[in-house]
Amino acid sequence: MQKGNIGVTTENIFPVIKKFLYSDHEIFLREMVSNAVDATQKMKTLAEKGDFKGDLGDLTVHVVLNKDKGTLTISDRGIGMTEEEIDKYINQIAFSGVNDFLEKYKDNANAIIGHFGLGFYSAFMVSKQVEIVTKSYKDGSKAVRWSCEGNPEFEITDAEKEDRGSDIILHIADDCKEYLEKEKIEELLNKYCKFMPVPIAFGKKTEWKDGKNVETAEDNIINNVEPLWTKAPSTLKDEDYKKFYRTLYPMQDEPLFWIHLNVDYPFNLTGILYFPRIHSNIDLQRNKIQLYCNQVFVTDQVEGIVPEFLTLLHGVIDSPDIPLNVSRSYLQSDANVKKISTYITKKVADRLQSIFKEDRKGYEEKWDNLKIFINYGMLSQEDFYERAKDFALMKDTEGKYFTFEEYKTLIKDNQTDKSGQLVYLYATNVQSQYTYIEAAKNKGYSVLLLDGQLDVPMVSMLEQKLEKSRFVRVDSDIIDRLIIKEDEKKSELSSDERDILTEVFRSQMPKIDKAEFTVEVQALGEDQQPVIITQNEYMRRMKDISKFQSGMSFYAQMPDSYTLVLNSDHKLLKGILDDTNHATAEALKPVVSELKGQQARLAALHQSQSKKKPEEITQEEKDDLKNTEKAVEEQREKKTEILSGFAKDDKAVHQLIDLALLQNGMLKGEALDKFLKRSVDLIQ
Repeated sequence: MQKGNIGVTTENIFPVIKKFLYSDHEIFLREMVSNAVDATQKMKTLAEKGDFKGDLGDLTVHVVLNKDKGTLTISDRGIGMTEEEIDKYINQIAFSGVNDFLEKYKDNANAIIGHFGLGFYSAFMVSKQVEIVTKSYKDGSKAVRWSCEGNPEFEITDAEKEDRGSDIILHIADDCKEYLEKEKIEELLNKYCKFMPVPIAFGKKTEWKDGKNVETAEDNIINNVEPLWTKAPSTLKDEDYKKFYRTLYPMQDEPLFWIHLNVDYPFNLTGILYFPRIHSNIDLQRNKIQLYCNQVFVTDQVEGIVPEFLTLLHGVIDSPDIPLNVSRSYLQSDANVKKISTYITKKVADRLQSIFKEDRKGYEEKWDNLKIFINYGMLSQEDFYERAKDFALMKDTEGKYFTFEEYKTLIKDNQTDKSGQLVYLYATNVQSQYTYIEAAKNKGYSVLLLDGQLDVPMVSMLEQKLEKSRFVRVDSDIIDRLIIKEDEKKSELSSDERDILTEVFRSQMPKIDKAEFTVEVQALGEDQQPVIITQNEYMRRMKDISKFQSGMSFYAQMPDSYTLVLNSDHKLLKGILDDTNHATAEALKPVVSELKGQQARLAALHQSQSKKKPEEITQEEKDDLKNTEKAVEEQREKKTEILSGFAKDDKAVHQLIDLALLQNGMLKGEALDKFLKRSVDLIQ
């Protein structure tokens, strides 16, 4: 019997292991099973090299739970260990048997998992005692038992074991009893071990007999030793990929398509990335990519390993060049990981480009689902934008698709304004912006449909990327001012008449929460709408962008800015103006006369005082200016009162305002009820 101390630099190594070495205690089972698979792979390599002449036999790794004894045992028929090897690889934590083995068999290592370092000691995170009963494959070897109770003291004794291999017996600690539950072990094996390259058995298969599930004699193999990504793409059919997707994500819709990654230079990488169908924001889930190292699950926290925009994809990436390391920061700063990220970006772009070229129609049918991935990529990675701009699409309100270059060619002749800027018109909702879209089409303009989650930041980016271009929403102005090609048509109304119309409508505008209205008069033509509501493009865009960018929240607090545009050419507006003049002319005459007189006096006072220095202006002159300003304001209020008094009972004014609000989805509640009743009265 041998007793001794484990060769560690401090007696505190076990508390460190238990609390800090691994971020998650459940990782212990991955490490234990991985070590068993590792020993089995080594056995296969020795046989292939001719260094082992015996019968390999059944190489299944067995995980056995004994709740009564409080143990969890992981057994393999791998190479086993001699007492000397236990002393070197278990007692001396600084060494790893894998490194020696890899050096000797570096050309034929048979996918050794390895590189675990302290992996074995993760067992002490959940165990009060760990035993190893092992027997080396070497002729004449004797079985030995190693035992340790979670401190630097160990004990080695002779043991009875007929076959080669190792049994790792974990005596589960009192505060970790959850790991003695069958369901918990099944969950962990499914999470970490379901694609390991050696069969892993946990319990027996069951069958339905006499009204209940009964165990059979057949081992319950929990893993698939040859998952899809390990196979050559040329041997696989579409249904194979779809079936594997259903295995990974049982409740998900069928994927759009997939990319099979397979590279052996300058690093090793295999895997399958799936583009999922996205129906709404709720479907946007990160961390659906599972990262493996030689078929051993590492993590599904792939930020920093996979390019950010591709964290929205689903699937599997497997690379022996990704270290099975406990440190996330190490993983994200590792040079191989960065190369892998760059490669995946290129591979995804190449695949999308080939699908676009080979099946444009099929690609267009998938575009509405693909769009969020590609837009996210172009927004977050400059190098991806440069690749994707040739296969990214724009969709118009009629459902036609164009590349950036195709759409530019389509609109450049008709949608270039007088300053030489190309104007991209867009809508965000075909139904609610229907009237504005139709007005644009009647001008021969094309209108894009930008209704995606990332279209707001995309518009801002494209305005920077596309030369001499700007994007304008169709409801942000009257149609003639969306793309200004010539000087504005002058209204036939006098300034007094425009003021009267403006005041009549402004005085009757309802108070709407978080909305501000200005009123202006424009000559739009007899065949255009009498009243149109437009929304300021700049302010609306800033409010939209504030949802995506921190530090711009003050825009979100500001009210929406709208303009009520009155078409002075329309007969209804001309009728309202005539009616107003007829009803208010007598009352307005003295007010307007006094107002003009006071305004003239005010202008003269401003001109006179502007020629003097502030200290030269007397108190009498200051009072005169102040009193004149007050007189002007009083006359304006009288004018507004007269016009408002007429307008409040004019059904046509209220009907036109409500129609404009209704068209923009802004007429609700009591106001909508009044509109309906008034409409009935007007029809009768």
